[in-house]
Amino acid sequence: MTLERAREILQQQISFGSGYNRNAVRLLLGEIQREYGLQAGDQLIREFDLETAFGLKPGTDFTRVGR
Repeated sequence: MTLERAREILQQQISFGSGYNRNAVRLLLGEIQREYGLQAGDQLIREFDLETAFGLKPGTDFTRVGR
């Protein structure tokens, strides 16, 4: 997955804003972290303020989510 596609998906998930969407975002962050590293995931968390939207904090390892 490209970072641009991840940004598109994050925009959609934030607009829905439920607990199910939080899980989808966690899965997406895990995929991004596996492909691009923890820093790329942290950048998306900050860029989309996922800490406020879903309580997801920078520095969290999401690589094992869904596995």
